Amino acid sequence: MKRIYLAFIALLTFSVVAQAEVKIQEVTSPGGIKAWLVEEHSIPFASLEIRFKGGASLDPKGKRGAINLMVGLLEEGAADKNARQFAAATEGLAASFGFDVGDDAMSVSAQFLTENRDEAMALLRTALQEPRFDEDAIARVKAQVVSAIQSAVTDPDKISGRTFDRLAFGDHPYATSINGTLESVAALTRDDLFAAKDAVMARDRLYVGAVGDITPEELGKLLDDLLGGLPVVGAEMPQKAPYLLKGGMTVVPFDTPQSVVTFGLEGIERHDPDFFAAYVMNTILGGSGRQSRLMEEVREKRGLTYGVYTYLMPKDYAALYMGRVASANDRVAKAVQVIRDEWVKMAENGVTAEELEGAKTYLTGAYPLRFDGNGPIANILVGMQMDDLPIDYITTRNDKVNAVTLEDIKRVAKRLVRPDDLHFVVVGKPVGLESTE
Repeated sequence: MKRIYLAFIALLTFSVVAQAEVKIQEVTSPGGIKAWLVEEHSIPFASLEIRFKGGASLDPKGKRGAINLMVGLLEEGAADKNARQFAAATEGLAASFGFDVGDDAMSVSAQFLTENRDEAMALLRTALQEPRFDEDAIARVKAQVVSAIQSAVTDPDKISGRTFDRLAFGDHPYATSINGTLESVAALTRDDLFAAKDAVMARDRLYVGAVGDITPEELGKLLDDLLGGLPVVGAEMPQKAPYLLKGGMTVVPFDTPQSVVTFGLEGIERHDPDFFAAYVMNTILGGSGRQSRLMEEVREKRGLTYGVYTYLMPKDYAALYMGRVASANDRVAKAVQVIRDEWVKMAENGVTAEELEGAKTYLTGAYPLRFDGNGPIANILVGMQMDDLPIDYITTRNDKVNAVTLEDIKRVAKRLVRPDDLHFVVVGKPVGLESTE
């Protein structure tokens, strides 16, 4: 019942915050921890988003999956509470905690009522600073990870994506799953988990966003109490990932009625001056659902797929321009050819004035919908900090979209949309497609 009440409060907060101007303050705690805060006192509720840069890419050599397993165990008992007691305490406070990890960052999300703030943060502090990593919990979460690893072996989508990553990134952590392998996970020890925690959860890579019923002074004290005891310095950050793939085709035989295709090439970094032009261009090519050229040509006109899409992927240590499609084995070659043709058209001709205006209307109109509650806003605040964006970015972002011209897109299309560099990884029994390697 208390969790239902928390969800109801979150919904009410959405209706208040989403309609208000997002005013961001930079807060520095007495202990020197920085955060961005959006105050909203009309509802007694707040969200906190904490992120540690580096993520699963900080796994030590030979211990792939250590950080992912560690993160999975953070709510499986801490201090004097085992997993069941920790869950009961969280429920009793009507609080919500989430822990996640990706290639480039580990995240901690918290939502709590003002009346329970101190108790909720004290409980979260034990998870971050005093995790138990009990052997029975390790065995239980290991089994869940092993199940995910085994499932991925029979999932054409995952096979396609991971094959692309392996071919593109060689020995870099990006080349392998954050879950690790059956062998690496089986070998992980309790000591490995404590080492993984100290490697990634350190103050020299910490970013915080807070939204809701909390003042700067209250947030500063909260940050020191919650995070001040973490290690000052974590593991050394990864090196840049060299992109190793050339244009061509890799076919992975797999017994399935339709082939799954991952395609891509080297992309564009987030702080590149042409990023917004590339972003708008991609919206037109494959990033805006049924409005995109690829959906029109591959699905609507020819019925070759249920969906096809492209996206920019500016990771911390590599930038990609990626796409996905699935089609029947006897039709996937045609789908690939249409994608290639549209790639060439974009590279040679850019976009029309009508397409550009439509993309701008879509992107600027959809942007406010991202601010749909305390949690999403806190997440946006952290993302802005990690991307080194200015504190006024929210108010200037749509201006940057609207400033993109036809010439900007023509320039970036010639630079980024390189048909000869496009590599396709096809998993299935595709008729008429063969590996070029």
